[in-house]
Amino acid sequence: MTPPPATSAAPLPWLLLLLSVTTGLVDAISVLGLGKVFTANMTGNVVFLGFAASGAPDFRVAPYLVAIAAFLVGAAVAGRMGKAHAGGSLRRWLLTSATIEAALLCIAAVFAVGLDIAAGTPEPNVYAIIALTALAMGYRNATIRQLKIPDLTTTVLTLTLTGLAADSRLAGGESPNWARRLGSVAAIFAGAALGALLVTRIGLVVPLVLAGAMVLAGTLACALHPAAAAPARG
Repeated sequence: MTPPPATSAAPLPWLLLLLSVTTGLVDAISVLGLGKVFTANMTGNVVFLGFAASGAPDFRVAPYLVAIAAFLVGAAVAGRMGKAHAGGSLRRWLLTSATIEAALLCIAAVFAVGLDIAAGTPEPNVYAIIALTALAMGYRNATIRQLKIPDLTTTVLTLTLTGLAADSRLAGGESPNWARRLGSVAAIFAGAALGALLVTRIGLVVPLVLAGAMVLAGTLACALHPAAAAPARG
């Protein structure tokens, strides 16, 4: 799928910055509340899986496999959905994607009710939350990938930080998109800080619901922009 024309994508960068905040929230939820597992950052899971395979203490294989598998399923479904919406309005595609992601996060919140974070019990609920949030993040990553908005992946900052330094004037470059790149870093940082505060003080339910509400509210606001009526062309 090719992205809509640049003029029609005007509201998208702001939405993607908001989604980056929710990534920080989800990372805080998974790492601090589900036992050293990422559900938005699969690079971290592959590294942790290597630790677990080597027998390093406090790392288990199963959570990482569940997260990676669910993430891949979510990404595959989003790929199909993107193709199904080719030719339709960008608004409809975004709202459909946001509804799916928000629903997955809110269902995860239901499983988080009564969860003992310190003990990691009940264990089936922990795995359900890992799977649901990884599904949501996989779905989102694949959707954002198809939108092709530069420097706003909403989940991964390695290339963003690399570009910020490598394209800087200090490195002989022109510092393109420096504000957008810094905004992405700041957004994930802010979300992680807020998520950590919420998880450590009141548990997982509120940050999960908050993340879902932010995804849906932000996308609804974006959908009101006239540019969202543009076709998501295939």
